[in-house]
Amino acid sequence: MLQSLYVRDYALIEELEMEFGSGLNIITGATGAGKSILIGALSMILGERANTDVVRGDAKKAVVEGIFDDADTERIRSVLEENAIETGPLPRVILRRRITERGSRGFVNDTPATLDVMRAVAAELIDLHGQHEHQSLLHTETHLRLLDSFGGLGGLVEHYQEKRQRVADLVAEREQLANRERELRQQKELYEFQIEEIDEVDPQPGEEEELEAERRVLENAEQLYSSTRGLYEMLFEDENAVHDQLVVARNDLQDLARIDDAFEEQVDEIETAQIIVSELANFLQDYNAHIEFDPERLEAIRQRTTELEKLKRKYGGTLEAVLEHRREIGEQYELAQDFEGNLERLDEEICEAQADLTDVALRLSDKRREVAARIEDAILDELATLGMPDSQFEVRFTRQEEPDGWIRPGDAEARYRAFQKGVDQVEFFISTNVGVAPRPLAEVASGGEISRIMLALKTILAKSERLPILVFDEIDVGISGDMARRVGESMHALARYHQIITITHLPQIAALGDRHFKVEKIVEDGTTKTTIHRLDENEQATQVASLISGEDVTDAALKNARELMAAGERED
Repeated sequence: MLQSLYVRDYALIEELEMEFGSGLNIITGATGAGKSILIGALSMILGERANTDVVRGDAKKAVVEGIFDDADTERIRSVLEENAIETGPLPRVILRRRITERGSRGFVNDTPATLDVMRAVAAELIDLHGQHEHQSLLHTETHLRLLDSFGGLGGLVEHYQEKRQRVADLVAEREQLANRERELRQQKELYEFQIEEIDEVDPQPGEEEELEAERRVLENAEQLYSSTRGLYEMLFEDENAVHDQLVVARNDLQDLARIDDAFEEQVDEIETAQIIVSELANFLQDYNAHIEFDPERLEAIRQRTTELEKLKRKYGGTLEAVLEHRREIGEQYELAQDFEGNLERLDEEICEAQADLTDVALRLSDKRREVAARIEDAILDELATLGMPDSQFEVRFTRQEEPDGWIRPGDAEARYRAFQKGVDQVEFFISTNVGVAPRPLAEVASGGEISRIMLALKTILAKSERLPILVFDEIDVGISGDMARRVGESMHALARYHQIITITHLPQIAALGDRHFKVEKIVEDGTTKTTIHRLDENEQATQVASLISGEDVTDAALKNARELMAAGERED
């Protein structure tokens, strides 16, 4: 919902702030009072291009700011994250435009943003209909979205997109492989040489550490022999060997323990020490007996280490890097060896994936055509209600043939392009006059017709889609009387689901507003200004009456106005 709109120094507007509400917000005012200026200001925060002439009088800059709540959508979050814009206190979003004589700047949540970013965010929030460019119905991509929303086809569309992505991934993989064919064939001999070189040495994980440990032992065999022999003799064989001394000490402690029990624990301790010394002496004797003086083995280790160092220098600096390089070039070599086989395998997978994609695409297309028939009937009924009884409305489907298209129905020769959301391109066609063939909706010239067509579409789609805020300008062009009442009733009904802001000069529509604003042009201190004022119930009745009878409000017009307002309340 558009919570508030703030405008300062824009055209004839010095400063104003409008607090909108849910439901139907009405804006009225005399011709030339500045209603179009207000819509122009609103379009600034929708990302429309700005003319620097809009800065008022001697002011240095114009500012337009809109605060939106209930704006926490996946698309908005995505746009904000992609452009490094703080989400702020979602679900609120603030759009602001600052215009000077040198140009303009846009802001989203107080962060500078390009017009493209502002448009992307605004497109999720507000839809403006009238004599302005920001009309979603004029963009054919909107037609498909509305169709899918009405039919509840979102899940099937996502399923199609998953199948399409699978095909895209496989096609990309095949193209990448085909592009590498020449490179692989050129590299094959090099890979073969490197594989032979590495495999001839046959390095093993952790081998370097094992060789280094063995080399240290062999290079220090003499020291190990003499040291272990000396330690063994000191512990067990010398005249005053440690083991013998412990035996003597143990005996003395046992004598003392027979005198005083306090020495019994010490006897246990020295017996433990005697056991430890005996085990250590046995280890040293066994180690000493197995020491080898093997210069040939030492030389073999040195040669092996040299071979490993050579591989490390050529292939990455570490043995782990050498082994990883061997794995990678092995895969590439196998790929080059069976290049055709790999291409055939991918072709088979692509064929299967395209068949799956085609199946889902055709099912989605069939569902869309069923939905389109329902929409056509519903739109024609609604257009008749809105004063366009001779209308023709068609949802037309087209497909784009493509020699290498991913979608191939049945045994047909034709292949079709797989668009992001299906095989179909959808466009709305309409004729509002008898004997005139339907034309693309985007070619309909009348802003009033476009607005009423949009109102008809939004009315039937209201319960099936979370649509943005709707702003209608000049929706009542060319209608009056009973037809104006019908348009007002449709807008009033639609406002139960969405916030609507509309500029109107018809009392039948103005009387149904939940909030009513009056735009006026005043002269103050020799300067013309546009102001806006929210009306209370009595003021609203007077304003509606003025739309009926003119500036001189009669009692009959005022009574009629209150009756129109009461009729709207009864509908609620």
